[in-house]
Amino acid sequence: MAITRLGLRENWQQFTLLVIINGFVGGMLGIERTLIPELAKEVFHLEFFTAILSFIVVFGIVKAISNYYAGNLANRIGRKNLLVLGWIFALPVPFILIYADSWNWVLLANVFLGINQGLCWSTTVVMKIDLVGPSNRGLAMGLNEFAGYFALAAIAFLTGYIASQYGLRPYPFYLGIVLSLAGLLSSIFFVTDTASHVEQEAVANTSAQSGNVFWDTTLKNRNLSSVTQAGLVNNLNDGMMWGLFPLLLKSKGFDLATIGVIVAVYPAVWGISQLFTGILSDKFSRKTLLFWGMLLQGLVLCAMVLSDSFYFYILIATLLGLGTALVYPTFLAAIADFTHPVQRAQSIGVFRFWRDSGYVFGALLTGLVIDRFDYSFAIIAVGVLTIISSLIVQFRMYPQTSS
Repeated sequence: MAITRLGLRENWQQFTLLVIINGFVGGMLGIERTLIPELAKEVFHLEFFTAILSFIVVFGIVKAISNYYAGNLANRIGRKNLLVLGWIFALPVPFILIYADSWNWVLLANVFLGINQGLCWSTTVVMKIDLVGPSNRGLAMGLNEFAGYFALAAIAFLTGYIASQYGLRPYPFYLGIVLSLAGLLSSIFFVTDTASHVEQEAVANTSAQSGNVFWDTTLKNRNLSSVTQAGLVNNLNDGMMWGLFPLLLKSKGFDLATIGVIVAVYPAVWGISQLFTGILSDKFSRKTLLFWGMLLQGLVLCAMVLSDSFYFYILIATLLGLGTALVYPTFLAAIADFTHPVQRAQSIGVFRFWRDSGYVFGALLTGLVIDRFDYSFAIIAVGVLTIISSLIVQFRMYPQTSS
């Protein structure tokens, strides 16, 4: 019987496999990043932004709920089984997007995609934290989020390029077929469960368990709830960028290939930078990284309305990616710091429920504001909200938040 050891070096093979699988997860999201807003306008002739952004609302609601249940199901049916289940839901997504003849089919694809992202991404996060134990959580999350968002950026760029050469459908979505099959097969045949790692860490952990994980993570625990609100606002502004940024660039006269490049820079910088920011969150205060990351995002969003040149938007996308990279691995490492190992999956599920609800609020807020006012007003409003979120982190969290 194999001896269970905690640590990144001790579990590098499974850890590397899970990093690759999370790349497949991020790639599935990337197939929509550039093309769906364009598909809404050019193929389905939707005019109101609220209607166009409805796919993000559906995705956000379903992913948020899936995150919540992933936390409970991970302990009930096992991490590996949950990962496989998540990939099964991914299989129909590219086929629906290829053959959809009405916007409702696109919304259905986002139901399946939301389940896939909620179950698979949550599970890879929890399994990596299980493997590494108390040490190197920031590094583990940096590698996890790097893989997911770098793959997202690469696929967003590739789909934009393919669409500029061969049209919006079907060729760009063939990438989704490859990714979903690769994720499913590798999860079935190569992933092993991490339940024994959780049991070993729990034996050595002397912290008290939460009486109510949902409310402590949501509101009552100052550290957990501060991280949770920042996660929600982060994805609120990301939801705005997802739905609005390609359309904003289109209105500025950029062609589809150029839009694909600019849109891809944001998650690419976000993804690559997490290789370094994850390590930083292990060495410095998690609170400090969260404050400066959210503040940088808010300031950059407010500055977005100042120009319309290609290089300006490249700079904006780069700085926004850096700000997001400072907070994203830090969110998950901080949640793990303040949660008992036995309740970790549940607490991460609650956090991710609220964080990904931000997609819903971001899409609705952006759509309603743009339909009534304009791009600039919506962007600045979200920027100000992000700055307020940074101040909540600064004044509500306790000073020492690194493990």
